[in-house]
Order: sequence, then C-alpha cells, then structure tokens
Amino acid sequence: MTTALPPCSILLLAGGRGQRMGGQDKGLVEWHGEPLIAHLHRVARPLTDDLIISCNRNPERYAAFADQLVSDAEADFPGPLAGVLAGLATARHDSLVVLPCDAPLIDRALLQGLRQAALEHPENPIVVRQGEQWQPMFCSIPRTLLTPLQAAWQAGERSPLRALLPLDVQPWTCAEGDPRLANLNTPELLRS
Repeated sequence: MTTALPPCSILLLAGGRGQRMGGQDKGLVEWHGEPLIAHLHRVARPLTDDLIISCNRNPERYAAFADQLVSDAEADFPGPLAGVLAGLATARHDSLVVLPCDAPLIDRALLQGLRQAALEHPENPIVVRQGEQWQPMFCSIPRTLLTPLQAAWQAGERSPLRALLPLDVQPWTCAEGDPRLANLNTPELLRS
C-alpha cells in the first residue's frame, strides 16, 4: 500500500535569457507542434493545484499554463536561482518541485519520485543526481529553506547548486543518460 503524497507546488523555470536559442523565450519555442511549456504543463498539471511559472517575458502567453506567474526581483536575467527564490516566496504548499522549461521529456514517475523523497526528507532539498553529476534544476525544496537561500543570494551566490549544497541536499538518483533529463536548449537539439 502506498502512502498518499502531500500536496506540493510546482515551479516551471522559463525566465531565462535564451542565449543558446538566439534570445528566444525558450518556454515558448515549439517542439512537436507545441511550445515547450505545454509539454511540462501536461505532466505537472495533474499533480498540483499550485502550478507556478517563472517568466520574465510574455506573461500573457504563460498565464494559460499556470496558477501563478512570478518574475525575478532583479532585472537583466540574473539566473535560475532568482526564479527559484520567487517561486518559494509565493508557493502555497510546504514543498516546491522545480523543473526547467526545456526538459519536455520529464514524466510523472520522475515527479512522483522527487515528491516521495521530499516526504521522506521534509527538511532537506532533494536534487536529482546522475552518477556524480547533480542536476539542480530538477529538485524539490522545502519552503522553510527560503530564508537561508535568500541569505546565500544576498551574499552573492548565484548558483542554485552551490546555494543548496550547504543545506544537507539529499540525492534522488537517476541513471546516467536518463532521457527524461534531456535539456532541449538549442535549435539543433530541438530538431533531433
């Protein structure tokens, strides 16, 4: 018998500059006839009543895919940690699952695995790890860690991984080469 998982908020990060996409808004770039954000929305939507999208452009287009929109507190695209902080600050549930908008191959099993690990380690961030490689854009973070993460930001930290590691990160392990974690973040990868 499996235990029902508590509710979680889910944050889709779509607030980047899109440099590898020639400046295009990555979440809105089409793949298989739909914007990338639509693929993530389809998997995440059934698992939460608090779907948050971090976007710094095109809020009118992202609004259809989210319960809440957030944007970075600072201008000039300061990086994904800014989006994570904005998501944690507005999340309605105790844990926040974070996903990048350019990973349309994620599936329900990956999200449920992160949620189960968060249930087992409610005070710790859970970060996907492939072998020795951490994947910090696939994680679950307790909302209680907003204050220490804000402190890391104020101290100048911009790396999500370096901000999370001192907070007793717990790994959720995926096989090396797991296709669900593929970032389709260049035009060439989108065509493959």
